[in-house]
Amino acid sequence: MTGEPSPPSDARDARAHSVHPQPAGAATEGGDLADSQAAVLFLDLAAVLLIAPLAGRAASALGQPAVLGEIVAGVLLGPTLLRGHLSDTLFPSDLRPFLGVLANVGLVLFMFVVGLEFDHGRLRGFGRVTGTIAASAALTPLALGCLLALRLAQSHETANRFGFVLFFGIAMSITAFPVLARILVDRRMNRTLVGSIALTAAAVSDLAAWTVLALVQVLVDGESGRQWTVLLAVPFTAVLVFLVRPFMRRMLIQDGEDAPLAMSRFTALLAFLFASAAVTQLIGLHFVFGAFLFGLVVPRAATERTRHDLMRRARTAGSFLLPVYFLLSGLNVDLSTLGFNGLLELALILVTAITGKFVGTMGAARAQGMTARRSAILASLMNTRGLTELIVLGIGLQTGVFDKSLYSQMVVMAIVTTGMAGVLLRRLAGPEDHNEQEADDAVEAGATGSRR
Repeated sequence: MTGEPSPPSDARDARAHSVHPQPAGAATEGGDLADSQAAVLFLDLAAVLLIAPLAGRAASALGQPAVLGEIVAGVLLGPTLLRGHLSDTLFPSDLRPFLGVLANVGLVLFMFVVGLEFDHGRLRGFGRVTGTIAASAALTPLALGCLLALRLAQSHETANRFGFVLFFGIAMSITAFPVLARILVDRRMNRTLVGSIALTAAAVSDLAAWTVLALVQVLVDGESGRQWTVLLAVPFTAVLVFLVRPFMRRMLIQDGEDAPLAMSRFTALLAFLFASAAVTQLIGLHFVFGAFLFGLVVPRAATERTRHDLMRRARTAGSFLLPVYFLLSGLNVDLSTLGFNGLLELALILVTAITGKFVGTMGAARAQGMTARRSAILASLMNTRGLTELIVLGIGLQTGVFDKSLYSQMVVMAIVTTGMAGVLLRRLAGPEDHNEQEADDAVEAGATGSRR
């Protein structure tokens, strides 16, 4: 993904653009930035790193996830305001690909942490209640999204109509597991029955969504002669599971239980991570799949302290660069030219996204015996899309599935649905919905009931 992905004429241009960005006029013949350009690049990076925490704190003060403030800040710095004069002045187009490289590094680290945080034990305890809710919360917005995509395809140019419909449906079904987990911790709901169900359902839905999304990307790939290379993902996964994973297990536990992860071994893990991202990019999948897959195969049998140390370091490194990704995503959002038809489409997207999540989640939760209020709380949580949605939309923009107009509308949908969660939780959640001493008993009782 480049710093400023634009919908290319075909998927071949998109992939070449993402792997080998060639900013016009940004480099000298030897490939080095001019002194003035390097200075502007570092000033841009400094500005992003200053603006991001301020925006995050402002969002937190309003009871919203910090990531939502960072996304909104990126949009406000984009062409929506002042017809792009502000963004063009602060972030010249010939330097954006270089910022894109930094953003991609942050994105790889983020997706690695997402895979690393995935709890395989949740799948083993996957009961009837959670399974039904997870399936309904994903399939209902997926189906409604596909129906809406059939209408939108008539007014938006796309490289592959069938792929567009599937991709749009998947984008509507996303639940942002990392943002959801942060909301639950901040509101002391992570150890409640509703919180446990929401985390499990979101984790399983995200895993299924990324898997299906990889298949959809193959469908929209215009390089028909290279589609067979995606099949190399199967032996590559086998190599990770049966060769790399045992090696990592020995490496992670080498220092014993109480020793933190040595810097040399952390560096080696990062080398494996970026190699995994490179392989998936080269075989025809986006590099985020390689990063996510590598996080999934990191052994959980390592000592708890070592794994938490690894997660902390990767999250810290990623959080340093991820705001750059928010900025570049916002630079592709232009709401100044929507017009009446664009606003109508945005309204349809919002109604479909919210209805799909609420009907799917509440219907399944009520069918499994949950109260109306707790079903509504669960639906509010599953409606959270956040950064995960932004990553999916970025892939759609880069591969030519979405044009910039539809991309902008979908980013607004991600912001609105994520912001809704905090507002609705304040109204719906009572004292009994927060972590209490008896919460553990409630979770255990819920898990036992789901296995009956």
